[in-house]
Amino acid sequence: MAKQEQDKQYLFDNPKNVKRLLYIVYAICLILVLLEFVINRHVYHSWESIFAFYPIYGFVGCVVLVFVAKWMRIFLMRDEDYYDKLEKKQHPAPTKKESADIVSDEAEQAQGGNNVDA
Repeated sequence: MAKQEQDKQYLFDNPKNVKRLLYIVYAICLILVLLEFVINRHVYHSWESIFAFYPIYGFVGCVVLVFVAKWMRIFLMRDEDYYDKLEKKQHPAPTKKESADIVSDEAEQAQGGNNVDA
């Protein structure tokens, strides 16, 4: 079964499919820029009449989002083992004596002892 999972091909594993998708995206972008000449937009602000204002606005917005995310990463990022440390604080490892008691209790229960005081 593991062999079948390794051999499974996904759509974007093939570099040709990735190139095709990029060509489709480029074509859509070109069509949208060409539609700038045809579609009559009703502008409310003077800067909206600039050629390709909305594509430029969208690109600048995405770039700003990336830089803000990089800046936020400085104070939001945690260590790789952050949650492991937190779990070790809440549930510390048992000492040697405690682990020996646990093993003897498990052995007793395996033999059928209930360890109940009557």
